[in-house]
Amino acid sequence: MMNSQSKGKTWMWLIVLLVLFLTISYFSFSPKPKVYPGYVSDSPSPSGVKAFYTYLKKETDVKTWNHSPDMLPKSEENQLLVMVESSFIPGKDVMKKYVDFMKAGNTILLFQTNPKGMFDVNTEFTEQKSSQNIYDKSRTLYRAEVRSQIGLQKTKQDEVLLSNRKETIALKRPYGKGHLIVSIAPEWMTNGNILKKDHLPLLLYLLNQGETKTILFDEYIHGGENSSSILTVYPMWFLLLNLQGLLLMLLWLWFKGKRFGPIFTPREESVRFSDEGIQAIAAWYMRGKRYHDSLVIQADYVKLLLQERWQIPYSREWQDLTSYFEKKWTRMPACEIKSFLSGLFTILEKEKISKQEYLFWSRKLEQLRKEVEA
Repeated sequence: MMNSQSKGKTWMWLIVLLVLFLTISYFSFSPKPKVYPGYVSDSPSPSGVKAFYTYLKKETDVKTWNHSPDMLPKSEENQLLVMVESSFIPGKDVMKKYVDFMKAGNTILLFQTNPKGMFDVNTEFTEQKSSQNIYDKSRTLYRAEVRSQIGLQKTKQDEVLLSNRKETIALKRPYGKGHLIVSIAPEWMTNGNILKKDHLPLLLYLLNQGETKTILFDEYIHGGENSSSILTVYPMWFLLLNLQGLLLMLLWLWFKGKRFGPIFTPREESVRFSDEGIQAIAAWYMRGKRYHDSLVIQADYVKLLLQERWQIPYSREWQDLTSYFEKKWTRMPACEIKSFLSGLFTILEKEKISKQEYLFWSRKLEQLRKEVEA
C-alpha cells in the first residue's frame, strides 16, 4: 500500500515538473523574426520597399506581379512595371517578353545597381561619391545618395533624366510604343532611405515619366527559382560536350589506376622515427634520477652540432672552446662565455648532480643548441 502511494506521489511530481517546464518554455520562447529578401514590396525591413508601395496604393491603382513576363497583359496600354534590384539576370527569352510588353505601349521602370546584361543597357565604372548633387532634365537640383559605382552609357535615342553633370544616373529609352526607364539607385526606394534627402521626390519624378494609370511591382525577379539555370545559360551541345569530356576523364583515371581518398601510413612506420622513443628514454632517465647521464648525452649531442655547424673539433674539451665561441657566439660577452664553458665542464665531471642543477644546465645547453642551429 505504501509502495503504491509513493509511486503515485512520484508520478504527480513528474507531471507537475513537466507542466512547469512546458509553461516556462512557452513564455521564454521568442520566435525568430521573419527574414525578408531585399527590395520586395511586402517587406517592412529597412531593405524592403513596403513603405513606397503602400504610399502608391493609396494614391493610384497598384498591384504586385508574381508571374512570368509572358503573362503580362499586352492588350492594355499605359501600364508601368516597376522592377527593383532583380536578384538574377533573366535569360534572353524572358528579356524578350519584357521587351514585347514595352513595345505594346507600356513602360518598365528599372532600378538596378548594375543593369549590365538587361535590355542592352551599357555601363561604365565611375568614381561617384555616395552623397552628391543630382540634376533633372530641367536642371532642378536634388540632394541624393548614390551608392553604385556604375554609370549609364547613353545612346543617341536615350533621354537623360537624372545626372550629376558627369555621369548618367537615370535615362529613358523608347521601345516601340513604350519606354524603358533605368536608374542605378534602387536604395532610394528602400524603407530605410526613402525619407532621407530628396529620395522620395526623385522617385516620384521618375514614376511620372511613365505617364501611366496602372502600376505593377514585379516580384517575379526576386524569386530564386526563376533565375537562369545552367541548362538555360549554355547551349545543349556545349553541355553534352562537357559531359562526354568528364566521362572520358573518369575512364582515363580509372585506366591509369588512380585512387582517391586519404593515405593511411602504418603506425609502425611513423613510430620508428617519431618523438615517442625519445620521450620514453627521457622519462626513464627522469624516473631513475639519472640526471648526470642525461646531461652528458645532451652535451655530447650539442658538441656534434658544433662540429657540423661551427666546425669546432669534437675532440676538444669544453673549457678549451673559449676562442671558438668568442668568434661564433657574438651575442654572448666573452666573460660569460668563459664562465659558461668552465661551469659546464665542472658539472659534467661530477658523478652525481641534483635535479635543480640538471634543469639549469639543460636549459643552458638548449639555448646553445638553438644558437648553433639558427
